[in-house]
Amino acid sequence: MDRTMYERPEKRARLTLLDENVPRVDVCDGGHQVAVNSGQHEQLGIGRGLPPAGIGYSPEFYNGYARVASPAWRDDDKDGHYMFELGENITPRYKIISKMGEGTFGRVLECWDRENQEYVAIKVIRNVQKYRDAAMIEIDVLRTLAKNDKMGIRRCLQLKTWFDYRNHVCIVCERLGPSLYDFLRKNNYRPFSADLVRDFGRQLLESVAYMHELTLIHTDLKPENILLVSSEYVKVPDYKTSNTGKHVKRVPKSSEIKLIDFGSATFDNHYHCSVVSTRHYRAPEVILGLGWTYPCDIWSVGCILVELCSGDALFQTHENLEHLAMMERVLGPIPVHMIRRADRRLEKYFRHGRELNWPEGAVSRESIRAVRRLPGLRNLIMHHVDHSGGLLIDLLQGLLKFEPSERLTAKDALKHPFFKESNRRL
Repeated sequence: MDRTMYERPEKRARLTLLDENVPRVDVCDGGHQVAVNSGQHEQLGIGRGLPPAGIGYSPEFYNGYARVASPAWRDDDKDGHYMFELGENITPRYKIISKMGEGTFGRVLECWDRENQEYVAIKVIRNVQKYRDAAMIEIDVLRTLAKNDKMGIRRCLQLKTWFDYRNHVCIVCERLGPSLYDFLRKNNYRPFSADLVRDFGRQLLESVAYMHELTLIHTDLKPENILLVSSEYVKVPDYKTSNTGKHVKRVPKSSEIKLIDFGSATFDNHYHCSVVSTRHYRAPEVILGLGWTYPCDIWSVGCILVELCSGDALFQTHENLEHLAMMERVLGPIPVHMIRRADRRLEKYFRHGRELNWPEGAVSRESIRAVRRLPGLRNLIMHHVDHSGGLLIDLLQGLLKFEPSERLTAKDALKHPFFKESNRRL
């Protein structure tokens, strides 16, 4: 599959470190210093005593730490983003170490928590009312997840606290490693091994099952929103690209992951907007305007597992008709009963209310070629899995059913034999 054919959609900020050369500052508070630019968080502290004279601290203290004075008030930028400099404070408690990401909602900053002596990620929301309102909904979701998972074993991002700072809602969470998408990107889109796909899939489904138990639907599952807990990795020979072993690829030292970004999560009994999910992971019922509930998350999980296994997004498109044609190419025809119930505004996508208007309705010849290049699901998986991929294919066929009511639930998917093969390679 040619990754250059289509641009991936603009991504929302991720609670993860960016590339290794992103500017960061050292932590130095009250005689306690941590070297952060080396990649090794080496403690160089000499206790919580007073800092040396002339270091620029105000005479005020915060929980025993002399604090740097808060920066002078600045106007936000034209889009309502908080303006900052590295090394400044967000309240006396948090020192800004680096910028981790940016999106439509605001910015994510890596900070040093002076009170708990740890690194955290702070999501600083734009000073725009609709984003402030959305942030309060996300806080409510994070509180619900934390209330029912006090030990943090359900693999969902842990909310530490939140506060309002200079008209910006600030959500403080644990700092994690890179997203699975970032890891793929830095690996030149070399896929993960089947064993890692199994580990990631099991943990992801456990998180989704937990959310569904709480009547929550994530609605934006994608590799960008799945973070490795640790940033550590090893480099190993990549024999698939070179028989001499000169080419190497990164392999995470730990397969532990956590699910993030609950800004679009919705309680099942609350209002459902008509369109959810990032395009590549959007379920057919959403495109067809048939309404959606828990199974839309399951479809996204299926798309994610294929991407982790192959290195490429399964449906790389930006247009509805082409997207549906790609689905049919990979999975077979869309059920007629779903077509007949589709939103009337989509009639141009179908012939006689029975079949997809393809390739006649295609916007370009390149679009037709893009669909034709896609293999069927079985061939796609077998191309990337060394040994018997039958169990993985069977699982994916259950996750990627067109009819939402026929898809596996997260709990049922966890019982699939694919996840009982932990001691065998596929």
